[in-house]
Amino acid sequence: MAEPFLLAQGTAPLHFMPKMANRHGLIAGATGTGKTVTLRVLAEQFSALGVPVFMADVKGDLSGLAKVGGGNPKIDERVKSMAVNGFSYAGFPVTFWDVFGAAGHPVRATISEMGPLLLSRLLNLNDTQEGVLHLVFKIADDNGLLLLDLKDLRAILQFVGDNSAQFTTQYGNVSAASIGAIQRNILTLDQQGGEKFFGEPAMNLDDFMQTGADGRGMINILAADQLMNNPRAYAALLLWLLSELFERLPEVGDLEKPKFIFFFDEAHLLFNDIPRALQEKIEQVVRLIRSKGVGVYFISQNPLDIPDKVLGQLGNRVQHALRAFTPRDQKAVKSAAETFRQNPKLDVETAISQLAVGEALVSLLDETGTPGVVERAFICPPRSQLPPLTAAERQQIIQASLVYGTYEKVIDRESAAEMLAARAAQTAPARVQSSGVPPSAAAGGTAGGALSSILMGSTGPRGGRHPGLVEKMASSAVRSIGSGLGREIIRGVLGSIFGGKRR
Repeated sequence: MAEPFLLAQGTAPLHFMPKMANRHGLIAGATGTGKTVTLRVLAEQFSALGVPVFMADVKGDLSGLAKVGGGNPKIDERVKSMAVNGFSYAGFPVTFWDVFGAAGHPVRATISEMGPLLLSRLLNLNDTQEGVLHLVFKIADDNGLLLLDLKDLRAILQFVGDNSAQFTTQYGNVSAASIGAIQRNILTLDQQGGEKFFGEPAMNLDDFMQTGADGRGMINILAADQLMNNPRAYAALLLWLLSELFERLPEVGDLEKPKFIFFFDEAHLLFNDIPRALQEKIEQVVRLIRSKGVGVYFISQNPLDIPDKVLGQLGNRVQHALRAFTPRDQKAVKSAAETFRQNPKLDVETAISQLAVGEALVSLLDETGTPGVVERAFICPPRSQLPPLTAAERQQIIQASLVYGTYEKVIDRESAAEMLAARAAQTAPARVQSSGVPPSAAAGGTAGGALSSILMGSTGPRGGRHPGLVEKMASSAVRSIGSGLGREIIRGVLGSIFGGKRR
């Protein structure tokens, strides 16, 4: 059985129950009050238990987790004042990740894996445009067109737009204006680094679920300081990772310790201006993922940043100081105080605005899953180095990683863009030769004939057979078995949890 670990010290020690870690949690407080240190301490303790951890480094100051701490007078003083038994400085096994591939191993997903719901959020589409994107994904799915990167998405959008009349009966109307708007938003995303994120090799989340040579859980740190320039991209990426964990992991119920801990920093970005349908899916993921042995911890400035249905599922809570300078701030403090199980010996509302840096109001679940009464306490000091690593130290860890070389080289295999281009090149000359129509006139031929040739194939003027996409899909079925192709054709909307499907 995993032993409880000391998280904070008030009038009495406050111990965290590892078996309750999958009941999720919240770390809240104003800027500069100690949220990041609390995050570090929890990550260190979970790693020491052998539990892998994921966190996003939004300020660029978490890399020091990889190095032994020490030499900080404030930490030494805190250790002495709290009389933490058995405290010793330590470094922890760390793997660095980065969407842009500069400060860590590249993180990629395919367009199909991201799905139309999250992609619509990422592209900031309105309801009509989102409906068209869902339609485009369905057409790609039905015709076996792999959507791996942004050029595939552009190609299928152009194909559907050019042949919209052929899809109206089966799929519904396709607005040329919506296609154009989506294409423009893709261009913006591309300029913001989207071409680096979408593609292959796609992220294998099994590489997150590792332990170090000494059995301690791997701390996966995503460099997010640059990614935060696009808050929607940041939120969409973390939500995709969370949904992928849900899809991948089997049901395990309640364990003695969690299988994985996921920290969602700057959580308010996830819920800003979010469509109701997506919020409902997030609530569903948070509610159900605990049965997979995953604990999700939201870090935000105020509990009010989190929707009530999500907040109600966060059993372990650490509230750092909130400032009450305005009527709105005072209302936020009052609301935050009401989220705790009250302690008759403590005026929670008053205490929230008086907490020192590193001090917090703490309520943890006991062994039965009951929230403890809120206590005022100081968070235990971290064991790792507080300052970030140097660039050379970071690169040394990246190159020594077990996954080094796995994601560094981009793979560009045949997918929708190549398949549509190849068929268009094959069918155009055949139509011109058989009809005797000049190429310029043939280009204006019926979309139905072109669509039929692309999907079902055609016969050249000398009897040669040009296989269509459907035939190609059939002939490549054997090759796709075991290659992951079936998984990557199309997941629909974030897999089964988001109403899609795997193949």
